[in-house]
Amino acid sequence: MMKFAFMSFSCPELTLAEMLSLARNTGYDGIEPRAGSNHNHGVELTADAATRRALREQVTESEIEICCLATSCRYADPETVQAEIDSTLRYIDLAADVGAPRLRVFGGKIGVGVLREAAIDNVAQALAAVANHAQDRGITICLETHDDWCNPAHVAAVMTQVNHPAIAVNWDIMHPVRAGGATMESAHDILQPWIQHVHVHDGSTRLDKLEMLPIGTGDINHFLAIELLHADNYTGYLSGEWINWEPYAVHLPRELAQLEIYLAEIALEEAA
Repeated sequence: MMKFAFMSFSCPELTLAEMLSLARNTGYDGIEPRAGSNHNHGVELTADAATRRALREQVTESEIEICCLATSCRYADPETVQAEIDSTLRYIDLAADVGAPRLRVFGGKIGVGVLREAAIDNVAQALAAVANHAQDRGITICLETHDDWCNPAHVAAVMTQVNHPAIAVNWDIMHPVRAGGATMESAHDILQPWIQHVHVHDGSTRLDKLEMLPIGTGDINHFLAIELLHADNYTGYLSGEWINWEPYAVHLPRELAQLEIYLAEIALEEAA
């Protein structure tokens, strides 16, 4: 059975304890803190060992999971890649210390004049450099379909080159359809061997401006995405990324209810 989470973008003002309580009270299984964005959850590189132990105790006591720690680590730029690798190694330790099994990263913007093949090599080599440490700490690093990496084929090329069990994909189901030239089916089929985390959010597919919309009212076919994942026996998280949107008391219950409706409809179809 798939599980549900939300990112701290929904409630950047809340502490970790408050986020965990919110998840429990609204029926979510997990939360996804976004590090490095001035959110109030405290899951940051600056947290000392005692703070990390206290945060982990809060998670354990709540029975809500930190399903993923989201970062902005990115690797396409050869000028900054070593610093990003160093940062990733520190984030791996942070994720392990607070009990988050996954770490979200980006490919990053590709510089002017840099060929796609070279960028694929850069990202793959960077991920390979951190893969063993991630595996040793029990962390799966999930490269998101995002920024200059919305085309699923480019992400798949990185995965194929790295070929490491600790390196996987965070399938943001919006970006490949909106900006990567893919359909929902083609994105899924290309990425399927590596999908370990999923971001959900609905909106328009206009490239000039993204308008966030309630799931089921926009252009992103969440029912189809969930149907495809269900056929894979995916049991990971669908994590809502709702940035600068409505108050969390409005959108968190509503979006979860719609996702649960889709799962129920799929179960009925399967039983028919």
